[in-house]
Amino acid sequence: MPRTQYTNEEIGQLAEQIYRRSIRDKVMPQHKGKFLIVDIESGDYEIDEDDLAAEDRLQARRPDGVFFVLRIGYKAAYTLVGTLEEEDE
Repeated sequence: MPRTQYTNEEIGQLAEQIYRRSIRDKVMPQHKGKFLIVDIESGDYEIDEDDLAAEDRLQARRPDGVFFVLRIGYKAAYTLVGTLEEEDE
């Protein structure tokens, strides 16, 4: 597994910035609820209902990428119990 110079917190912050700045308006609302995997270094991304399928496709294009997973339209990608909370407008 490749090493990265980013902390987990930095990866999450950068991914959120990229999503809000460059991706969100392109994917909402038609892909709401799907997984989005973003490479924080290139801004490249993949969308799928299956998070692993999206990651596999992005990994094929960006083998050295630094990835973060989001669920379009929600504050978190996964939940252990309960329901997912929708993101703020």
